[in-house]
Amino acid sequence: MKKTLYRLLASLLIIISFSSQSYASWPFSVAQQINKTGISQILQPILPAVVNVSAQGDIPLNQLPPPVPGRPIPRHFESMGSGVIVDAKKGYILTNAHVIHEAKTITVTLSDGRVFKGTLKGADPASDIALITITPDHLKEIPLGNSDNLKVGDFVAAIGNPFGLNQTVTSGIVSALQRTGLGIEGYENFIQTDAPINPGNSGGALINLKGELIGINTAILASSGNAGNIGIGFAIPVNMANGVMKQLAEYGSVRRGLLGVLIQDLTPAIATSLGLPANSDGALVSQVPTYSPAAKAGILTGDIIQSLNNTTIKNAGQVKNIVGMLRVGDKVSITLLRKGKRETLNVELSDPKQYTQAAEHENPFLYGLALRNFDQTITGQGHLIGVEVVNLDEDSMAWHAGIRPGDVITSANLTPVSDVAALQDIAKQTKNELLVNVLSRAGARFVVIK
Repeated sequence: MKKTLYRLLASLLIIISFSSQSYASWPFSVAQQINKTGISQILQPILPAVVNVSAQGDIPLNQLPPPVPGRPIPRHFESMGSGVIVDAKKGYILTNAHVIHEAKTITVTLSDGRVFKGTLKGADPASDIALITITPDHLKEIPLGNSDNLKVGDFVAAIGNPFGLNQTVTSGIVSALQRTGLGIEGYENFIQTDAPINPGNSGGALINLKGELIGINTAILASSGNAGNIGIGFAIPVNMANGVMKQLAEYGSVRRGLLGVLIQDLTPAIATSLGLPANSDGALVSQVPTYSPAAKAGILTGDIIQSLNNTTIKNAGQVKNIVGMLRVGDKVSITLLRKGKRETLNVELSDPKQYTQAAEHENPFLYGLALRNFDQTITGQGHLIGVEVVNLDEDSMAWHAGIRPGDVITSANLTPVSDVAALQDIAKQTKNELLVNVLSRAGARFVVIK
């Protein structure tokens, strides 16, 4: 059955559900403790720190539903979710950015019934984290744990407001770690859990047996046409959420620095072809723009990134997440493997806006394009050498000319191009327009970029 990802919006009766299947494989001491007392002693001091977050605002004009005869068109919306008090003295509440998206007013309701007006300190849609503040009046907070210490099989409990049921607690285990590539957020490093998470748990707490916050619940995987829980939920690790929160608290936004590399996972097949063990970890650098900070530091296409700031890299997603939590001007220590030799380079992250301006000025015809060398045998076409368009900005010259991802550029200004560097050199020398020959699914054609 086709599966789709659902955002979680809505609102927290304490329902604690433990089945023998949930903890049959846990250590005897843990299972015995839960059988005797449950986790009520863990929950009592932290339940008041999980709050209801209600957002009200105007529906954007481009999102208004089609008119229905005899019915007024709804102009306003109200969404409900959860939040977690993480600093009682400052009144800091963590929630999901999508919970308060487009909100004009934010209302926070505590477990004791008190209602506060929430003020948005800052939001980061890329990580789906938002920071709200309320008046720090006798608040309770949840201590932060260390999500890097989590292991698959660890016990967790989710606290939130599903379907308008205030302060609901469900339990389960950590099903998987470092889930990426789901397309939920721009930066993904999810904790996967089978603790039942339902609409309304968004922004709620995922805790461990110490009563520490180890994640912010954000999404579920559900069967098509069914928004209910099927045992696959996702939470943002608290270490990532805390890093974003610190920037939101200080600056009101996350001003991410740019490294400037295209990377991909080091698969067993690629590792073997590079003369490495099939189970090698790392992220393979597939392209380095000539004007990027990475290029200035000496990183080359084909390098394998093995660590960033002393953190071992296992896949490309880690590189994106680590760099995504750093700011403009931060320096990154990168250890990489190049032709069997280890090297360590230091890179200072640049401002993406400056990078964009430099890239556009450097080569306007190819601005906004992610390119890579193409050298394959194509059925019906023979052996083809050129430059493949991996991705491109929808406001770029090439996009408006009709070039799309997957197209292969074989010549520029009637000169064959065998690699990215050759295409860039021709484009740099061009003043008014660039004539390229493109091979796509529709066949070969000439395209003018101007």
